[in-house]
Amino acid sequence: MIEEIRIQSLGVIDSSTLELGPGLTVITGETGAGKTMVVTALGLLLGGRADSGAVRTGARTARVEGVVVTDDLPELVDGVEEAGGTVEDGRVVLARNVSAEGRSRAFVGGASVPVATLSGVSEPLVAVHGQSDQHRLLRPRAQRDALDRFGGEPLAAAAAAYRQLFDRLRAVEEELSDVVTHARERAREAD
Repeated sequence: MIEEIRIQSLGVIDSSTLELGPGLTVITGETGAGKTMVVTALGLLLGGRADSGAVRTGARTARVEGVVVTDDLPELVDGVEEAGGTVEDGRVVLARNVSAEGRSRAFVGGASVPVATLSGVSEPLVAVHGQSDQHRLLRPRAQRDALDRFGGEPLAAAAAAYRQLFDRLRAVEEELSDVVTHARERAREAD
């Protein structure tokens, strides 16, 4: 769960901290209040495309940080550690800097990472609902994960057993391919 978002020099927002609670968060307000910049900040934390035009006029860089509580998110913890970042006290900081020149840098748990890594780590954190879209449900992986969760523990156990057997099958196929390749090479050498 994203606990806090800090935004600096992004669009109409000079500096702001948004503290979020558990469950559904709805952002409403008058035109020009900064709703779009909050969604833009979330997009940057999710690894979305960086636009130098979103950097506040007169600022050199825009920065977005998100503090994420990692409880009940073991895949997030694994992703952070795999990226070289650290999780401290059950929390991790995801960050994105966008310069006025168009350069962008991403950080996961204090480690500088490619934007694609930030995107992969942060994917399960947010579902953005707009007037006519729900981006997460358009991804086949999200659809499969939703169906798997709906199936409950019996399906999870069957999927884990299948995954183990499938991995074993791939290893055997690779070994077979290697043996066949080497057998052909030996046959050529014998000729």
